[in-house]
Amino acid sequence: MSAATPILALKAVSQTYRLARQSLFAPRPTLTVLDGIDFDVRAGEAVGLVGESGSGKTTLTRMLTGVERPRGGEVLFDGADVWAMDAPARAGFRRAVQMVLQNPRSSLDPRMRVGTSLLEPLRSLRIGGDHLARIHEVLDQVGLSRSALERFPHEFSGGQLQRIAIARALMPNPRVLIADEPVSALDVSIQAQVLNLLKDLVRDLGLGLVFIAHDLSVVAYTTSRVSVMSSGRIVEVGRPLDLFTAPRAEATQSLVGAVLRVETGLAGNALD
Repeated sequence: MSAATPILALKAVSQTYRLARQSLFAPRPTLTVLDGIDFDVRAGEAVGLVGESGSGKTTLTRMLTGVERPRGGEVLFDGADVWAMDAPARAGFRRAVQMVLQNPRSSLDPRMRVGTSLLEPLRSLRIGGDHLARIHEVLDQVGLSRSALERFPHEFSGGQLQRIAIARALMPNPRVLIADEPVSALDVSIQAQVLNLLKDLVRDLGLGLVFIAHDLSVVAYTTSRVSVMSSGRIVEVGRPLDLFTAPRAEATQSLVGAVLRVETGLAGNALD
């Protein structure tokens, strides 16, 4: 496969949901959440997806991970339709695309030692090999000591917990990481450390990274290409610097206006 070929792509993806009837004999109304979405990520590339709350980012994430089937369009992994794959190919897709969630405190079992948590993806995905060696390798990649394996989540800071969550996502040796608001629950002083870690993983491991957030400034620091979502559509795509300096879509202008700048103090519009 060519390096220019996307690992993971959405082609004209749409999704609608049936709502409850407003009256006994009325037809059930529908809600369009995604409308003709095109999106992709390549090996060694970090791409951003930004948009206000309710723009459709969560539903798009469910499409990228194969959790939800679109009403229209295709979800492609290495050029093959995810929903037309046989069982072995689908299992390969599940291993290759992994999630890093917003709040590591809620995504890690508080009763489970870190070492056991890191083993879970290998067991659930039935991945063989030297599990301990893989755990040690991943701990080195995220900058954690091996003493972390015997500790419980409550013994770690928020930044350390997010490193553990990233380590767990790396355990199956994925080709794509999807990071959904991965630093929004962290102190500002810790955010840069996690963002730098993600950038290093993209560079060193050749991962594709999809970074999803509502904060354009955070996405701009981490990614080289950004798609802006609004009302279920991608309304603008470009380099972060271009979107900052010359936003065209109204949604992009609102996101840029929400970024706090030192020279303007607290000027700008607050996001919900």
